[in-house]
Order: sequence, then structure tokens, then C-alpha cells
Amino acid sequence: MSQRVTSSPGSSERAVRTDEHFFPGSHLAEIQMVIELEQVTKVYRTGAIAVAALRGVSLSIKSGEYVAIIGPSGSGKSTLMHILGCLDTPSSGTFRLAGEDVSSMSEAALATVRNRRIGFVFQQFNLLASVSAWQNVELPLTYAGVGRTERKDRAMTALAKVGLAGRVQHRPGELSGGQQQRVAVARALVTEPDLILADEPTGNLDSVSASDVLGLMDELHQAGRTLVLITHDIEVASAAGRVVGIRDGLMTENDNRDLENVR
Repeated sequence: MSQRVTSSPGSSERAVRTDEHFFPGSHLAEIQMVIELEQVTKVYRTGAIAVAALRGVSLSIKSGEYVAIIGPSGSGKSTLMHILGCLDTPSSGTFRLAGEDVSSMSEAALATVRNRRIGFVFQQFNLLASVSAWQNVELPLTYAGVGRTERKDRAMTALAKVGLAGRVQHRPGELSGGQQQRVAVARALVTEPDLILADEPTGNLDSVSASDVLGLMDELHQAGRTLVLITHDIEVASAAGRVVGIRDGLMTENDNRDLENVR
């Protein structure tokens, strides 16, 4: 059994997270905020040219929330996704993930955070074609140094949770698009992450498969998972419990230009 010790900023109290029970859906009850962005900026420079992709973004997401971030091309949503996924760091401002400041971590430290604390679901499924579903799902555990027997057990459990107990030996090419995305979701869940970050998860799916995956996302939300979904699609965003917009590098929550017909 592994443990993680977390602390809240400004508090001497510490909460101990245990990974003994896989996929309970409520292990973050002791952490009030999973995401806290405070005046985050991101500036890209090429010679004398500076482009501000994010211009002072502040956003808080509580444990158990299901939040969609919607914006048009060029709005800054991809940059924001990279920050939230610890794939990049802010130029200025603060980003705390489950109470831990990750704003200025080294690349090695960020890689550990990504592997253990964030589960990614991408538009491209990013599955290895030559291995089975359960072997794809166990990969993050391999990188984390988990033993072989535990890796397989946890991969099988994750696949069962997403409704693929009967497809664990199938390779990606033997699965439908919706089933492949379910494998990707199981892979995102297998490390018991603090956050599930889904970037256009229905973008490569037909309408039936897209509805199936959104239904799965809702099931995860109902189980207490914290989900952030990045999309440009209003219909997809409307599946979330809360929707925020991004435009010109700024958050536009409740801005009808972005959120018309979206609750």
C-alpha cells in the first residue's frame, strides 16, 4: 500500500491519501480544491516578438467537479490544457494541483506529477497497436515502478470499470472507436489520479460512440471523480456540470458569446 501526504497552503494540517482501495471515486474528499490558478500568464517569445497566450487566468475547481473549458481556435485553451496537465509551466502566476504548487517545478518533477496525479484522455487514443487492451492500460504503472502482478490486476479492474471486462485481450485494431477511447479512459484512471484531463475526447468518434464516451464521463463524475474537459464543441461542453469559456487568453465564465445554449 502506498501513501501520499498532502498539505493545504497556509495550514499546518496534513491529510494522508492512501491508494489501498483502487478506484473508490472519493479519495480526494480531504482536498477542497484540485485546481487553483491565480493570475496565470503564458508568453511565447520568438526573437523580439512576444505572444501572450494566457493573460492572467484565474480558475478554481473543487474536488468532484466536472468542468468543461470551451473556446474557439486561438483562444488559449490548448495552452491552458498544457498548463493544467503539467506539460508546460506558467510565465507568471501560481498553479496549485491538489494543494501543491507546481508552477515552477523542474521537468523531472513535472513528469512524476503527470504520471501519478493526472490521467489524460486525448482526441487521438494514443494506444499501442501491437499490445492488448490491458497491456495498454498498465503502461503508466510500469513507468511508476509498480510490480507486474499488481499492474495487471489494476489494469483488469480499470477495464472492468469502463465496461470492457470482455475485451481485455483485444488489441486496439480489434476494438471500435468508442471502445478504444474507453481503454484510454481506463489507462487514465489506473494510477488513481487527482485529476482526469480530457482534451477533445469525442473528436474522432461518430455520434453514437461520442455519446457513449460522454456517458462514461458522467458516470465517473457521479462516482466522485474530478474531470476537466477541453473542447470547442458546445454540445460536448453541455454534458459537464459547469462550463467556463476562454477567449483571447482570458476566462469568460458565463459569457454568452461562448456559452450560448450551454448550462
